[in-house]
Amino acid sequence: MNTPALKIDHLRKQYGNGFVAVDDISFTVPRGQFFGFLGPNGAGKSTTIHCITGIAQISSGTIEVLGIDVVKKYRETRKRIGLSPQEFDFEFFGPVYKTLEYVAGYYGIPRAERVERIDQLIEQFGLKDHKDKRFNELSGGLKRRVILVRALIHDPELLIFDEPTAGVDVEMRHDLWRYFRELNKAGKTIILTSHYLEEVEMLCDRIAIINGGKIVAIDDKSAFIKDGKTLEERYLAITKGEVW
Repeated sequence: MNTPALKIDHLRKQYGNGFVAVDDISFTVPRGQFFGFLGPNGAGKSTTIHCITGIAQISSGTIEVLGIDVVKKYRETRKRIGLSPQEFDFEFFGPVYKTLEYVAGYYGIPRAERVERIDQLIEQFGLKDHKDKRFNELSGGLKRRVILVRALIHDPELLIFDEPTAGVDVEMRHDLWRYFRELNKAGKTIILTSHYLEEVEMLCDRIAIINGGKIVAIDDKSAFIKDGKTLEERYLAITKGEVW
């Protein structure tokens, strides 16, 4: 039996003030799938991602990455996940290349392999002319590219892209879409969250919508866009509680 890339079983996250951000959700993402994870602001998307990556503590339920429990074997699962968060959580005043070298070292990548890997990604994302600049000197679009390079540096099997094209120009957005497709075609499992629903509709095979901490819809993309509807139309109907 093929172990899924991600398995979430009855996940619940309640904060100390009593707020339930994620309320008993379950879903599975098979290996190699391009999976869209959508929802309004505050719906529970980021909290779910934080639980997957160990940033947030799980209140109850289980999460497995490639068959490995994310709580019991945090270090092992974290090496298999590449996270590109919505926030620019990078060494703000550090030179880009040196900070990437540090990150690669954290994952235990040998120096020779580390340099080759960083150079390849720097070239791929058009950052060669900016690699020695400090992160705070970069534009928003360039910062986004650096965050994506960091997510890919240890060649993880599961990629989580949280608003990866926010703040980038149209040309770069299309470049990123092409690269995401190449990654997926090469066998990477990708979980994408985005408020640009057209990119989710274009890229993803299967889509889940979370609202109020609960999964309110999950199906193949074809089910969301049947009868000539766009994903955006379906999404608005679902999140407003209309029958779809």
